[in-house]
Amino acid sequence: MARDFAGKTVAVTGAAGGLGRALALRFAAAGARIVALDRDAAVLQGLTFPDGADAVRIACDVSSEADCLRAMAEARRAFGGIDVLVNNAGITHRSAFTRTEPAVIRRVMEVNFFGALHCTHAALEDLVARRGLVVAVSSVAGFAPLVARTGYAASKHALHGFFDSLRTEVEPLGVKVLLVCPSFISTGIEKNALAGDGGPVRHAQSIVGGRSTPEAMAEKIFRAAQAERRLLLPDRVSKLSWWVSCLAPRFYERQMVKKLGEEMKGGA
Repeated sequence: MARDFAGKTVAVTGAAGGLGRALALRFAAAGARIVALDRDAAVLQGLTFPDGADAVRIACDVSSEADCLRAMAEARRAFGGIDVLVNNAGITHRSAFTRTEPAVIRRVMEVNFFGALHCTHAALEDLVARRGLVVAVSSVAGFAPLVARTGYAASKHALHGFFDSLRTEVEPLGVKVLLVCPSFISTGIEKNALAGDGGPVRHAQSIVGGRSTPEAMAEKIFRAAQAERRLLLPDRVSKLSWWVSCLAPRFYERQMVKKLGEEMKGGA
C-alpha cells in the first residue's frame, strides 16, 4: 500500500529553488503541509504554493545546529509535528584536491553531511512518534568516486554510512529511510560551486548523460517515497554507475576520469 502524504507535515531543506522547490511543490500537490527551509530568506519568501496549500517558510542555515533546532521547533508549533523530512540542501566544489583549501571541504561537509545530521536529529522524536520517513538526497558521488570533487564525494559517502546505519536503528521503530542518488540535475548547485580557494568556480562544468529537470526528479523521488523504497537510482547514469562501479571499479574510474577529467584543469 502506498504511503499517503495528505495532511502530513513534510519539511524540505534547500526549498527556495531547484530540486528543493520542486519537491516542496510536489508534496504540496499531494495534500501535504509544507515546511520550506532555506538559508536564503529573501528567495524563500518568494516561493509560492497553489491556492489552498498549507505551508510555512522558515529561514534556516542547516550547517548550524541551533538553527535546525529552532526551525524544527517552529515547524512543530505550526503543524504539531513532522512526518517527513527531506534532506535536500547541498553545495559542491569543483577543484583538484591539490588546489583545494581544507576549509572548502569543511564547508561542503558542514552543509551536505552535518546539515542532514542536524535536521534529522532535531526532527527524530517526531519522526519516531509518527512512524515517519527520512529522505536524503545524495548523488552518484555517494557510492562512487568523482574527480575534482573529493569533498563533495566525501560528504555524500558520509550520508550513505550515516543513513544506512540509522535505518537499522529506526526502521524497527517504524521510520523509513530513503537514499536518492541522481546524476546531473538542472539546478544551481554546480553554477554556485566553490573553487579551491573558496571563491566562485570560473571554469566550465563537464557533465555526463544530460540533465534531469528538477520537476522530473521530484516526481521520481515522490513516487519512491510513496513506495517506501530504501534506495533510488533515478536515471540511466546513476543505474549504470552503480553496477559498473561495483562490478568493474577500475574501469569505472578510467571512464569517469576520461569524461570529467577536464575539471582537474580548473580550481582556484
